[in-house]
Amino acid sequence: MKSYFYLRGLKAAEHTVFTVQDGQKTYYDPIHNRRVAYSSGQQVKRSVLDFLAEELNEPRAPITFNYEIDKKDELSNKEPWSPCDPAYADQLIGGWMRARPGVVTLKRRSPLSISAMRALHPLLVSMTSENLTFDRSDKPEQNPVRVLNAAGEELSGEQIEEYLDSKQRTLPRRHWIPENARTTGLFVYDIAIDRSRLFSVSVNQHEPELTKDTLEDLKAQGWTPSADGKGLICPAERRQQLIPALAKSLVGWHITSNQARTYSPQTTLALAISENASLIAAAIRADLNEEDMKRADPVVETFDGVDTFVSLACKGHVRGVVGAADALAQAEAKIVEMLSDYDYEG
Repeated sequence: MKSYFYLRGLKAAEHTVFTVQDGQKTYYDPIHNRRVAYSSGQQVKRSVLDFLAEELNEPRAPITFNYEIDKKDELSNKEPWSPCDPAYADQLIGGWMRARPGVVTLKRRSPLSISAMRALHPLLVSMTSENLTFDRSDKPEQNPVRVLNAAGEELSGEQIEEYLDSKQRTLPRRHWIPENARTTGLFVYDIAIDRSRLFSVSVNQHEPELTKDTLEDLKAQGWTPSADGKGLICPAERRQQLIPALAKSLVGWHITSNQARTYSPQTTLALAISENASLIAAAIRADLNEEDMKRADPVVETFDGVDTFVSLACKGHVRGVVGAADALAQAEAKIVEMLSDYDYEG
């Protein structure tokens, strides 16, 4: 059995935003000459791990946030520290890195390789911009106004009225929020799962994932040496907990950091699973329309070597598909099967 298998998911997003700090992330598509929205692989990964922690009802690993006061008495951010502890599900699945001065860096590459969530095809997504307001003008008596002068001093009520009269201005209880990007369309994400490293940690101390003390602690917790002696294997009981939760997370995750006013369920329309990466790209794809080259048609199909699971919602976006009410449950079961059948201890 191959160590890797691959998953492609198709999601529908409706008038939403994938990020909030600096507005919607976009990239430029030079072929179709347009900017296209996307969600970074890091954001997808965090959403998957958040879903995993909720499904297991376990806390995510505690992260130490470091700050330093420099010679100018100013506070600056330093590299956060991960506990580097595979007892936490998000650490085992998501990986870690901890670098400290005078100490060997610990680094575990995640067994999940996660793409950005991007357009199925640039012609199958759109972006709009809208202006928003934060408005309390209906009840001005309940919402005070504070005005500072150039010296940073707060003006009295009389001073505010005098200023408004002299400048012929008003003070509305309304804040204007211009140019908020929103996106709609069909988006895909790809995940490669390395089963050979999914439930194992390396004992190599030349490029260590863990300290010798932590490795000894894991042995005391029931982790066993791998057949080749290069790693420690997670106990079978813990694997039985993690596998169904991970399968559910890979299928059911959604972006958790978008704003309430732009909520979209980001419905999963279809999933393709295979041990051949090229096949999942063929199973869920877009074809240029034969009659109109400025139009693309979404395609979802199955063939030898790939399992494709199509939800009922997909019928509203892709012509000719046959959906099933339990398609996503079937996809979860397939992932559980592919994870459970692998020989982790061999």
